[in-house]
Amino acid sequence: MNSPDEAPQRLSERLWRDIESIYAQILGHPFIGGLVDGTLDATVFGHYVAQDVHYLRDYARALAVVGAKAPTLADTAMFSRHAAEVQDVELALHRTLLPEVGLNPAEIAAVPVAPTTRAYTSYLLATVYGGSFVDGLAAILPCYWIYARVGEDLAARGSADPRYQRWIDSYGGEEFAATVAEVLALTDRVGESLTPADEAAARAHFVTTSRYEWMFWDAAYRRETWPI
Repeated sequence: MNSPDEAPQRLSERLWRDIESIYAQILGHPFIGGLVDGTLDATVFGHYVAQDVHYLRDYARALAVVGAKAPTLADTAMFSRHAAEVQDVELALHRTLLPEVGLNPAEIAAVPVAPTTRAYTSYLLATVYGGSFVDGLAAILPCYWIYARVGEDLAARGSADPRYQRWIDSYGGEEFAATVAEVLALTDRVGESLTPADEAAARAHFVTTSRYEWMFWDAAYRRETWPI
């Protein structure tokens, strides 16, 4: 085990150490607390789910681009599979949840993309298209990893609201944990040969999109809309 002053040997460990304070603030956000005790306003959760549909459509595109730049055919196949699972699994979950929070799945395209959603997805797409494979990997990784960690934490506590419990189950289960483990293994593999400059750039992307993860939940909690 590394001492507090010793640099972790694996890239994934170095990345996570960079965002420990961000993750603590995510767990402490009232949106997350409201999921557990069931007090989260259904309209807030509906805003979150609607924005997540918009986000996931661009996230699937980002996964496809990262896969196209991946170092091996197996890695490309993995990201292609994960991109397809966004449609098959996560958006299917949203189609179930949307009616329960008063939203019509057929009308979701008409819901405006909120400022934070637009900023986050724009950053993701710009990074995966314009950067290296490692840049893109670092940018997409927080959405995998933070959701798995949040899901694991909330699964241990459960929710008083069955709608929120279904959301927790989707991210706190073994299947999603196995998906994230695949990506972390790849992260550590490519991390073994990074130059200091390339690693610094990757870590900066990872921190930025981790901040966007907090901002995404916060924006939903505020039911963010465009100010003008």
